[in-house]
Amino acid sequence: MKTFAKYIYLLGLMAIVTSCEKTLEVTPQSEFSPESLLTSEAGIKSVLFSAYAESQQQNSTRYVINNSEMCTDMAYNTGGAENGQLITIINFTWDASLGTFSADVWSPNYRSIRDANNVLQNIAQVNTSDANKKLFTAEARVLRAQAYATLYSWFGPVPLRTPETQTGDLAKATDQEMKDFIEKDITESLADLPDPGKEVAFGRYNKGVANAILAKFYLNTKQWQKAADAAKAVMDFNYYILYPGFAEMFRIENKMNKEMISVVPCRPEDPFGNWFQAGALPPAYKSSAQFPGFTYKASMSNFATQYRLRTGFVNTFAPNDKRLSLICTSYVNSSDVVVNLSAGDNARSFKYWDNNTVGNNSGTDVPVLRYSDILLTRAEALNEISGPGTESFTLINLVRRRAGLADLDLINTPTKDAFRDAVLRERGWEFVTEAKRREDLIRHGKFISSALARGITNANPNRILFPIPQSEIDANKLCVQNTGY
Repeated sequence: MKTFAKYIYLLGLMAIVTSCEKTLEVTPQSEFSPESLLTSEAGIKSVLFSAYAESQQQNSTRYVINNSEMCTDMAYNTGGAENGQLITIINFTWDASLGTFSADVWSPNYRSIRDANNVLQNIAQVNTSDANKKLFTAEARVLRAQAYATLYSWFGPVPLRTPETQTGDLAKATDQEMKDFIEKDITESLADLPDPGKEVAFGRYNKGVANAILAKFYLNTKQWQKAADAAKAVMDFNYYILYPGFAEMFRIENKMNKEMISVVPCRPEDPFGNWFQAGALPPAYKSSAQFPGFTYKASMSNFATQYRLRTGFVNTFAPNDKRLSLICTSYVNSSDVVVNLSAGDNARSFKYWDNNTVGNNSGTDVPVLRYSDILLTRAEALNEISGPGTESFTLINLVRRRAGLADLDLINTPTKDAFRDAVLRERGWEFVTEAKRREDLIRHGKFISSALARGITNANPNRILFPIPQSEIDANKLCVQNTGY
């Protein structure tokens, strides 16, 4: 199967004509003129692929990961220019002017929404088959829904831009309007998407991806039965699997394996590959006995910033948990001195190491949705509906067995509360450096309390949401700032 990833970067650079540009009467004299862009199959696909590119946020992956984990019990940072930003995330002192909220989340997601809206607005006049029109429409709607679900997770209700409201001032939607819109965009698109493995190229959306996005959205909004049902829909395709080796799953040679439902595709030859590892490397890293396949080369970068894991979190892993194999706790530096990282909030996630990294750019894909997430989603939702039962234990134990851990059962996990705590711990161990910890702690009601326990005095309930970027407040006079900012 052809990979979709190789098209994303180039297509993302295309100058896409928007409704706003039309009002400015910008008419490029090229093959991407409005006439060809919005009426030809090739043109409308370029707009659709730009929506994909924006949703994948290739250059901002490390920021999205860090913003989602540095404010939790999982991650920590010191050193380098990035620390000036990340220290505000760590200490809950962020405000609406912090650039990452706009540059790395708000703007790329709204650009994806813009491009999806342009597809939807113009698809009827495109010279292509009816089947393609249905497919492109379904993909655009799911992309738009995913972008809104991401924005909702970070900022709460936001302005719902549609083809009819692409430009101009617009108030935030209500909470129910947001949830209804996201649900409708996905559920009404499912019939026109291909089954998993039947998509034209890896990375294009299929029914499995759409149901997985929906399952996670339902989970994070505590719509338990709907979350359980959407997760079951993914499982019932009998296409996705738990990859047998946890550590091997992330290696380049195993890209596009069937645990990866959706990823941010990265390549070392692209200007914006996976930059996370360059920030996770400890000072003067040379090699580590834990990672015999990874040796630092002069062609690689080692950032001044230090993406670290909190010792208290690392110590919650069982010693025999195979997922510990991707956490570096010792290394040899360039002076051939062994350095211990097991204390002082200093361990490092090496989930994305790549021995062929070029400069900052690793080629390891960043998971957005994995099959283990779907299994744990259904397990958690079923427990919330009726307490721990046979299926909930079966699902969580599938994940635990791959990690080399003993099964949970009603003897050691007898109540709904006990299972809820168990699944939160399991998700922490399973998804280190995958940008899920903040949303998990919020859903479990522990985001603020765990920060207070770490001595973060600025943590208060208003901080469950990030502030609407100040640039949006200034530009959109009807958009009201979130409470407390």
